[in-house]
Formats: sequence, structure tokens, C-alpha cells
Amino acid sequence: MSNKRKGLIFEVDITGFTHEARGVAHHDPFAGSKWGIAEGESGRTQPKDGLRHEKAVFVDGALPAERVKVRLTKPHRRFDEAEVIEVITPSPDRVEAKCAHFGVCGGCSLQHMRDSAQIDAKQGVLLDNLRQLGKVEAESLLPALRGPLWAYRRRGRLGVKWVPKKNRVLVGFRERGTPYLADLRRCEVLEASVGERLEELGALIGGMDARSTIPQIEVAVGDEATALVFRHMEALSEADCERLVDYAMQTGLHIFLQPQGPDTVHRLWPEQGELFYALPAHDVRIDFLPVDFTQVNGLLNRDMVDLALNLLDIQPNERVLDLFAGLGNFTLPMARRAAEVVGVEGDAPMVRRGQESAERNGITNTRHFVGNLFEPDPKQAWMQEKYDKILLDPPRAGAMEIMPFLAKMKPKRIVYVSCNPATLARDAGILVNEHRYRLVAAGVMDMFPHTAHVESIAVFEPK
Repeated sequence: MSNKRKGLIFEVDITGFTHEARGVAHHDPFAGSKWGIAEGESGRTQPKDGLRHEKAVFVDGALPAERVKVRLTKPHRRFDEAEVIEVITPSPDRVEAKCAHFGVCGGCSLQHMRDSAQIDAKQGVLLDNLRQLGKVEAESLLPALRGPLWAYRRRGRLGVKWVPKKNRVLVGFRERGTPYLADLRRCEVLEASVGERLEELGALIGGMDARSTIPQIEVAVGDEATALVFRHMEALSEADCERLVDYAMQTGLHIFLQPQGPDTVHRLWPEQGELFYALPAHDVRIDFLPVDFTQVNGLLNRDMVDLALNLLDIQPNERVLDLFAGLGNFTLPMARRAAEVVGVEGDAPMVRRGQESAERNGITNTRHFVGNLFEPDPKQAWMQEKYDKILLDPPRAGAMEIMPFLAKMKPKRIVYVSCNPATLARDAGILVNEHRYRLVAAGVMDMFPHTAHVESIAVFEPK
């Protein structure tokens, strides 16, 4: 495929919006003279048949109902990719991005869009996926669940790069569309204890012997402490460790080191400390390690747990199954309402910590199992029991393999929390079209404002 057209500039009207938050337009790649383009991809200004050939173009930085001037970045045979260089007619939903690095940093893709319009777009993504992939329609649309828009992100993986030409270390996220780290001063969506310290962290590492062998920092924020896990490819010198301890003492940050895989993470300073988050409405506190999975948006997570439990409508005499239970984010709150909750999770250390959290919270009506939910084994004890209600919160891959087994358990209600509308739609199709369940309601939860990520929740009942 020739790249002769790369870099060409033309105007388009944006008529749609992709699930990846890019504007959709159509243009005639042969109409070069109209926009001052010398030649088309084939070396001629008109196709042989003399007809117009409209081609889709996906435009970074554009919103629906806009007319924009764009630069072609990636020509393809069936579609093109472009970026906005000038907004000629702006959308009423266009706003000025808060972050000075927006458009360069790949961490956010929607800061130029009004927050209410972001929600509408995400609801559209969810409903489109349900309709097109799952062949199902929700009987009702749940009101969108919304939380803080800024400084909300409690988890993240920051890239670290020593750049000799700049004589300093960059700390942050990758540039949009490239493998290079963006030159960031601060991050508006990271929790402030980290988001306001990117330059500071760069200077810290820049003064270390290991400045060229630290590739990343894992961020984990609890209710009362922030942890940074420094991945280092070579053993740190005594001076480097002292420098990190001094920094931790000055800032109050908890510093961990990771010389190899996740199981090598260990505490540097303070010698003792705890990371935890609370769910006050349920009198639950969940302790975690800095590499454990926890929800990115702590305040929204509280509301999400409340919503899920209200949708399940757990009664005191009911038994509930929690799949992909993790540390017990849903298991423990549900146990406050149910007769018993059975939690199943594939990661054995997390199952153990979930059980320990139950004990610390004085919860005695839970049982915790290790189970590979992508390769279900019907012989496992928990799969041979009956449950009144089921909640599941799978990773992006969804829960297709377990769906037929859930249907056989015949629960009165299923609540499905999803981080991927495509796999939710697929799994909803299985329940509705193959196992005679109704999709009673579905809606979005804005776990990641200013990004194209769609978190959603759906409720199923038997027909």
C-alpha cells in the first residue's frame, strides 16, 4: 500500500463517532484538486470509472457535527486515519481541555468533549454493542453512574525514561499513537499525590545511579496512603535506596521495589504500613497490596457497589454467588445482607487475602474458592450448589465460558459488571438468546472520565 497521500490536508464533515472516540467522516480520495492535493494514491486524480468513491476516514480529536481541517496520518486501502489540525465549525459539545498535554499524551482521549456528552457517547457504545453484537435490547436504560472528573485515578502504570538529549528523566504516559513517553509536567486525572509530582519523580530518578534502568512506576492509592512500586532492572545501590527513603520520608509516600516479577515486590519505606479502601455504607474495609487489582476510581467504586447490591435486591435468607471475586469488593458487602456468599476467583493469593479481609471485618458467612472461570470444572463443589442471586465482574475477556453453567443454576437474578461492552454484549446474547433470560436493564458507569473506556452494568432475570 502506497503512502504517497500521507500528510495531505483536506476538510471533512464529521458525521459519526467511533467506540475509540474518533470522529467519522467520508471523503473522496481521488478528489485531490479540490483540496490542493496533487495526486491520489494510484497516481491519478480520478478513478478509471469516473465516479466518486467515498472512503471512511477516522479522525483523532474530532467530534460529531463538526467541520474540521485534517491531516492524513495513515492511508489504508479501505479507510484512512487522520488528525485534526483546525476546527472550522465546532460542536456545541466541544470544550477546552483542562490538561496542557492533551492531544500529545495518550492517557486521555475525550477532554475536549463536554462531560455530559461523554456519558451520552458511552451509553451509545453500550447500546450499539448490545444491539449489534449480542442481538439484544435492554428493557430499560439505567441512569448513568457518575463520580469525580479530575484526580480520580487511583491506579496507573507510569513509564520512566532517561533521555540523554534532554538530560533528564521523563515520567508519565506514552504519546498518543507512538511508543515514546510524553514529556509531561503533571497529570490531571491521576490522584493528586502522584499527578502533581511527575516532574518531581523525574528529578528524583534523574539523580539516581539507576536512572537508565528503571522502566516504570506502579501507582496504587488507598484511602490513607499512596504507594509507588519502582521496577528496577538492576540491583539498586545503597545511595539510590537512601535517596528513595529520604524522598518517602519527605512526602509520606510508601515506596516499594520490584527487582523482577510481581511476586518480588517488597516494601522499602516505611517498614510497616497498610493500603486499604473502605466501603462505609457496608461497614467494610478491604486491605490490598500495591500490585493487587483494585478499581481505578475509588469514589465511583463505592457507588458501583451500592448500585450492584440494590439491583440484586438481596434478601436475608438468600445465597449469592460472586464470580471473579478478586479481594471481595462485592463479596464482603453482599455478606452483610445475605445468608451466605460464595466468592470464586482465579488468583489464589487474592482468594486468600479476600478470606483474610472477611475475617478482619468479622464476616463469617462467606466461603472463598479458587476457580478457573475460563475453563469451568463442573465437579468443583461450588458449581454443584444452588444460588438465589449471582453477581459477576469479569476482566475484559468477559465470561462466555461460564455462561451456560450460570443458566443451569437458574438464579432469580444476575447482575453483570463489565469493563468491556463488546464482551458484555456477547455474553448477554448467550443468556437471552440461548438460555431464556431477559435483559431487564443496563447502563454505564463513568469509571474512567475523559477516556473512551466504558464501564457498564446489566441485570438479567429468567423469562
